[in-house]
Amino acid sequence: MEILGYLASVLIGITLGLIGGGGSILTVPILVYLFAIDAENATSYSLFIVGITAMIGAYRHYVLGNLKIKTAFYFALPSIASLLIVRKILLPRIPDLLFNINGFAVTKNLLIMIVFALLMMAASVSMIRKTTEVKTASEHFPQLALIGFLVGFITGFLGAGGGFLIIPALLFFANLPMKQAVGTSLFIIFINSLIGFGGDLLSGIPIDYSLLLTITAIAIIGMLIGTQLSKKIDGAKLKPAFGWFVLLMGIYIIGKEIFLK
Repeated sequence: MEILGYLASVLIGITLGLIGGGGSILTVPILVYLFAIDAENATSYSLFIVGITAMIGAYRHYVLGNLKIKTAFYFALPSIASLLIVRKILLPRIPDLLFNINGFAVTKNLLIMIVFALLMMAASVSMIRKTTEVKTASEHFPQLALIGFLVGFITGFLGAGGGFLIIPALLFFANLPMKQAVGTSLFIIFINSLIGFGGDLLSGIPIDYSLLLTITAIAIIGMLIGTQLSKKIDGAKLKPAFGWFVLLMGIYIIGKEIFLK
């Protein structure tokens, strides 16, 4: 299964390189089902993998002039605050066993995977739907900061970048064109993810660095492949197909966790 996991890890980077988001939504399922990593620990691994991969993409967009630093920090600062609240306070206080229903144990790991599957299904809808760039009359930084706070909760709890929420927020409330929204989103994901991972390290979470760095390197290779493919393939056309794939994965996770245990 690990060989399949390494092959699947390429998809994390390719997706980020092609469509500017969505790759992080694959990371936790790959870690849990193909590398047999505990769901809670998988969110920590995911923060590092997603953060480093997003950093590569953000640098590329910075070189191209598609990175808006001021906007990124308006979004990132409240996002970091809520992320640390979740990682340091809320998540450690959730008991490993929540309750039993007719002998069916509802655990913390089950909760994480079910919420993750629901997030995947929600993200898939935004990928499948055709979107158009909607320009607003001015920037709305208070609303941007509020959504940043919400995304921090998602990133903290699930180890996902939240790009499917960040990009629309940057389009509607920061008045950015799509290319700048993608570049700025990757920078925000990079900041959030690595600060979250740093907090986990301080908490003493066990890390298999050999595995973590190998998967990260493969995801970066995927990012570089996706970047090259994006010059030849329209990522917008691939986005709906990827959305259907994410939707099916979300349904599979719910089915596996509830009915195939």
